[in-house]
Amino acid sequence: MPHLDFSQPPFDVLSLAERQSIRKNTQIRYLAKNEILPAGELQCLYVVIKGQIEQSLDGEFVASYVGSNHADGLNNNDWFDSRRLPESFTKDNKLETENTPIQPYQFRANEETLLIQVAGDAIDKISAQNHLVRQMLSDKLPERLKALRQRRHNKTLNPANYTNQQEVQQIILQPVVDVHLLPVHIVNANDSLYEAARIMTEAGLKHVLVRPLHSLHDLDDLQSGGLGSSQIAQLKTKLLLGILTDTDICRAVSDRQDPATTPCQRYANFNLRTIKASDEIGDALLTMTRYRIHRLPVIDKNGDVVGVLGQSDMLAHIGHHSQLISIQIEQAQDLSSLDTAVELIGRYIRAQHHNGVKIGNISRMVQTLNAQVFTKLWQLIVPDEVLANTCLIVMGSEGRGEQIMRTDQDNALIIRDGYTHPDLAQFADTFNDHLATLGYPLCDGNIMMTNPMWRQPLKSFTTQIGLWFRNSDPMHGIYLSAILDGEYVCGDESLLTQVRHHLKLAHKTADPMFVRQFARAALQFGDVNQWWQKFVPLLSGKSASSDIDLKKAGIFPLVHGIRTLALENNVLDVPSTKARLKALVQVNAMTQERADTLLEALEFFMAQRLSVALSTDDKHARQVDPTTLTALERDLLKECLTVVKSFKNQLRQHYQLEIV
Repeated sequence: MPHLDFSQPPFDVLSLAERQSIRKNTQIRYLAKNEILPAGELQCLYVVIKGQIEQSLDGEFVASYVGSNHADGLNNNDWFDSRRLPESFTKDNKLETENTPIQPYQFRANEETLLIQVAGDAIDKISAQNHLVRQMLSDKLPERLKALRQRRHNKTLNPANYTNQQEVQQIILQPVVDVHLLPVHIVNANDSLYEAARIMTEAGLKHVLVRPLHSLHDLDDLQSGGLGSSQIAQLKTKLLLGILTDTDICRAVSDRQDPATTPCQRYANFNLRTIKASDEIGDALLTMTRYRIHRLPVIDKNGDVVGVLGQSDMLAHIGHHSQLISIQIEQAQDLSSLDTAVELIGRYIRAQHHNGVKIGNISRMVQTLNAQVFTKLWQLIVPDEVLANTCLIVMGSEGRGEQIMRTDQDNALIIRDGYTHPDLAQFADTFNDHLATLGYPLCDGNIMMTNPMWRQPLKSFTTQIGLWFRNSDPMHGIYLSAILDGEYVCGDESLLTQVRHHLKLAHKTADPMFVRQFARAALQFGDVNQWWQKFVPLLSGKSASSDIDLKKAGIFPLVHGIRTLALENNVLDVPSTKARLKALVQVNAMTQERADTLLEALEFFMAQRLSVALSTDDKHARQVDPTTLTALERDLLKECLTVVKSFKNQLRQHYQLEIV
């Protein structure tokens, strides 16, 4: 008689007592071909030993679960929890207009099938005590994806060391106040540099915060101005944005200023970046890396400075070296030294993925580091006047901050109206060619600044955007998608701001049916059912086309569908999918739970692509063979594809689109 394999998930994290309990509540269940699990038996967890189970909802195919006879070379079997309800189809969906009752799934044997049936109450009892089991069998997709990340990066996972591993892996998700913060010392702007230096010395600091001359008067006005608490907090924050460092004092001395009489106002910096106390360590790291700063005042909900986050303290806390890569990029003097820094980015990605850092955090840091590479390369190529009169942007997954591997370039150059330079075309060619040399392939669709269409003055750019909104040419939808994902890299950022402003104006005057047509692209890659069939190799042998295209089946429908909803709701100031989801929740176009699920599914597909890229020579890393995945990975891949399927159905209903 077959027994549970306690070396395979979700049973490999059970204690001896828990295994004994499971054994007492386990039995063999046989289903004949086309036999359906009766409603009375939909309260159990099942492991497929041999055969194939088809899962459906209201007669529509959902997923397939197979035994070892359909999974060559695998030493684990699919499992399914028959109690799980199809929440992703109805409950967490603000695009649907009707509250359809939740129907249970149906499970039918496609052939003679042998199952191990584990009583649901036994599973519940163990889950209540063992959070690892609870996480792997959770109804919530984010929890199960978290379990996968734990397993993927901790080969010897067990309950005893789970807590420490979890802490390490989630460290950059902690709030910044978890890091040791430097104490707050504030001087007035008219205090002398000598007084500031004395305070620094006594406190053992290299900085003090500086209160502007007008702040005392303005703070008094706040108390009697009738403003709300949130407005007061914002204004108080602005009034305290000043810092003076030991470097500033040295600069004053080199300027032959008398520290005893020179006011701090003259050398302090009042254009200071801050961070909220509730923000994550990862956000602080991105801010420091992007703006090349070493200190971040931490602001609480009342607008008060509760401490200063120092770069060295933060780096010591998180223990990785992205900042060192940033420094190497900044110090690069030629293509060769820049190439070394780019290779370090690749090593950084591999290390972070191996350490179990969430793919979203990796991708956003990679976006920041890549932007510094692009900035440095552009600076090495063009004179300062070109840099000052142009705006270099990236688009596509790079613009959204969802790029991991070095895939196709997507970039453009916005030129200030009236400015010309005879070598702009040559500069653009050199830039794109050098990026290709660094390992960023040229764009097959020619969406690069070497293409004159993507290297134009501001007025020409905006005129072109207006044309894209008025024309039904499918290519114009692709071009519009690219510019909607545009993100600033270097140069005059106001040029991109003006482009985004024009996007809003052009959208307002566009045909109301435009968004409906724009949404069609998310449905153009076929029904997800086609992908499900690939989970079951042909009986005569493994199909040569069993691979699933992660981009077409998962990433693109999610990204473009969310992009379309953002366009409909005038969310045009942010290019990333994560930021778009946040904005859609704020305008009540989507629930927070639904947004979280869509983002988790997207990041799962991204993580799978990265795993393929790191383990194969496939530079595009789109294809994954489901038969090479573990049972847990297959289960999550099916669940994420189900999320995509439900999302596409929502788009189809919301925009009243026929099946493509």
